[in-house]
Amino acid sequence: MIDVIVVGCGPTGLMLACELRLHGVRVVVLDRLTEPSQESRGRGLHARSVEIMDQRGLLDRFLAVSDRFRVGGFFGGIHKPWPDGVDTAHPYGLSTLQPVTERLLTERARELGAEIRRGREVVGLSQDDGGEHDGDEGTGDRGGVGVELADGTRLRARYLVGCDGGRSTVRRLLGVGFPGEPARVETLLGDLETTADPATVDAVVAEVRRTQPRFGVIPNGDGTHRIIVPADGVAEDRTATPTLEEFRRRLREVAGTDFGVRAPRRLSRFGDATRQAERYRVGRVLLAGDAAHVHPPTGGQGLNLGIQDAFNLGWKLAAAVRGRAPDGLLDSYHSERHPVGARVLENTRAQITLLGTDPGATALRGLLAELMDFEEVNRYVTEMITAVGVRYDFGEGHDLLGRRLRDMELERGRLYGLMHAGRGLLLDRTGRLSVAGWADRVDHVVDPGGELDVPAVLLRPDGHVAWAGEDQADLLGRLPRWFGAPVR
Repeated sequence: MIDVIVVGCGPTGLMLACELRLHGVRVVVLDRLTEPSQESRGRGLHARSVEIMDQRGLLDRFLAVSDRFRVGGFFGGIHKPWPDGVDTAHPYGLSTLQPVTERLLTERARELGAEIRRGREVVGLSQDDGGEHDGDEGTGDRGGVGVELADGTRLRARYLVGCDGGRSTVRRLLGVGFPGEPARVETLLGDLETTADPATVDAVVAEVRRTQPRFGVIPNGDGTHRIIVPADGVAEDRTATPTLEEFRRRLREVAGTDFGVRAPRRLSRFGDATRQAERYRVGRVLLAGDAAHVHPPTGGQGLNLGIQDAFNLGWKLAAAVRGRAPDGLLDSYHSERHPVGARVLENTRAQITLLGTDPGATALRGLLAELMDFEEVNRYVTEMITAVGVRYDFGEGHDLLGRRLRDMELERGRLYGLMHAGRGLLLDRTGRLSVAGWADRVDHVVDPGGELDVPAVLLRPDGHVAWAGEDQADLLGRLPRWFGAPVR
């Protein structure tokens, strides 16, 4: 039996496959496409995703093919400098086109032993033998998921994760509700060649954006430009690809010129619908990435949100597969990530309002731009967009509890360099603590150096602080919550 089937070979599914393979879980990734898509819906990694790649030893691969950018407070078309005091050792993002991100994660997943099967479309699934019950993580082998493919093949796995996009087949087959707001505005997006003089393009863009912030022309670095232009209303069939002539016509209406666009690599449309799955888990089937939430692309958060879903879920699901997950661990995926997704839906909806052209939206955008000149406001918005400010609710305790810990220099090297294996970590400045009984799941690093201003912290595999202090009994009370029963 397969341990985990991942449906969807985008960044979320590939990141999840990498995380599961770190723990020896047998993973099969299914995708209906026979070849990787060359569409680049996501164009980069924000600071928190950069941290994640560093925590797993992948950052050098991304740095080799990406340019760094530093834009703070990138909110609703308002650009501000990167603020001081953002809690990260990686105060930048990476301009990485989505096909490149997928290629790098595919290479890593295969290095780790994940099996990727393309041209495999899921058309049915079922659960049995206790698979519908929550809180059964400690059993390891109870129940399973049956999967039917379009070619008649049937597969079976202990768990299945739908990472198959906003029109998720897995979510539909589960019958999970996807409530939210329908699209009110629509935008055309194209990667095309332009024949207009670059200086003319820049001048037109600068002039149009004074009154239409949803318009933009961005070089792709391959001789084409990404052009974004507001559509004329919302299409009845939003799955229909816009034609080149429709794109030209709308450019002439908005910008007064079509820039001589030709040879489209991609033409698409997107709206501002915001929807979120009511549940991220139903028995042994889970949802992640766009299958769990859709929202406007404002702020460039979608791809990053999916990668961060996978980073939260991977180690928990691996523990469930291996029969070492404490009660409630797998359910904590929903309780932690659902509020984060809801927050992104809220801020993207707010950004769409700010990008409006009516007098109220224009006045509001001007006011917020003034407020973001205050360093604290800029930092708050930047940490929200980059997900550096995410804090999970672990209950009462130290101020670090529930936060991700930034990378720092230690006497033994960099903190993130010690986390590549995806295990928990006790960073101990006292030398008096112990994780005996959990040494197969938690590394104990005694290091009096570094920037840590508490005696010790216990980090989950995703880098969030699960405990802080110096009392051994208190530590022993916290370890089982995240890492299960000790080995005796």
